[in-house]
Amino acid sequence: MAKRTSKFLQGRRIDPPPITKSTTLAELVDESFIAYNGARLREACQLFTRKMLEPEVTVGMSLTGALTPAGLGISALIPLIKAGFVDWIISTGANLYHDTHFGIGLPMHQGRSDISDVVLRAEEVVRIYDIFFDYSVLLDTDAFFRKIIEGREFQKAMSTAEFHYLCGRYVHERERKLGLKEKSLLAVAYEYGVPIYTSSPGDSSIGMNVAAKALQGNKLAFDPSLDVNETAAIVLAAKRSGGSSKAAGKKEVKKKPGLSACFILGGGSPKNFLLQTEPQIQEVLGIDERGHDYFLQVTDARPDTGGLSGATPGEAVSWGKVDPDRLPDAVVCYVDSTVALPIITAYALATHKPRKPKRLYDQREASMALLLSEYKKSKRR
Repeated sequence: MAKRTSKFLQGRRIDPPPITKSTTLAELVDESFIAYNGARLREACQLFTRKMLEPEVTVGMSLTGALTPAGLGISALIPLIKAGFVDWIISTGANLYHDTHFGIGLPMHQGRSDISDVVLRAEEVVRIYDIFFDYSVLLDTDAFFRKIIEGREFQKAMSTAEFHYLCGRYVHERERKLGLKEKSLLAVAYEYGVPIYTSSPGDSSIGMNVAAKALQGNKLAFDPSLDVNETAAIVLAAKRSGGSSKAAGKKEVKKKPGLSACFILGGGSPKNFLLQTEPQIQEVLGIDERGHDYFLQVTDARPDTGGLSGATPGEAVSWGKVDPDRLPDAVVCYVDSTVALPIITAYALATHKPRKPKRLYDQREASMALLLSEYKKSKRR
């Protein structure tokens, strides 16, 4: 009598093909990333390309850690935006500040982490681990931001998305004058209508320069309430974007329900700001919702230390941040973002056709109107 095969032995048999000089990156991920964090990275690539990039899904991304100084804005984030694979972003202010160096033609250099920082300080060289740049890069970037925020359009309270959109327009113009092309995430996000928010706008050199200009009477101020409500509105509009439609003289065509996806690089405040959109909708505004549909995080943080960066999608379910029925569609990849992001980007570009950009910045007023209309029906007011 044949032995019954355990239900736990239904996974693909481990027997990968040998890696050769002609093995593509997609083949490497699919066939050779078999176990441990390699397998999680494979699952991340496949979740992103096979589910999160479907037309009905709105993809929000959070950025933490010094990614743009390492050139990842140019090599990975900009290609993702151009392919329509990222629809809105929450970033640390530092990533956007350092991104601007590239857009205004200021050089960053490869360095070493074992050089004396006392020696570097004497040489007026600033270090981000193994990235070096001249101290004048900071001063020139500060001067750029102080100059543009003197403009009339900045003299008011605004969301950080509006602020970054206006800044992106200026960086885009500076790139044009310098003969540069697609070096700045801010500039490309402006061009493609991708709203970028910062959860802690005072926690960067951009915010420091805004504060300095305020001492001179500048009226620019960031409105955190606008950020909280606009980001919640983006998610609600994404979830309500399904339904059915009927063209003139034609039968009604049913659409797939709208879905919301979270692509989290690192953790910290941007991670929470991305995920808290659902508690804002459900808990605070009293609008009927169940949580984000897809959760993909790249992190090196552990969940048992109490830090948010290690908080799991299961924990997020308890807050209403993630739809409990969608937990199978959640991947936490314990890999350095500087390793995972280029691989996920290359895999996505190789295996999924581009999507039409959603241009969510242009839809902010409509999304806010939807949020307000549903809040008016709520008993939580």
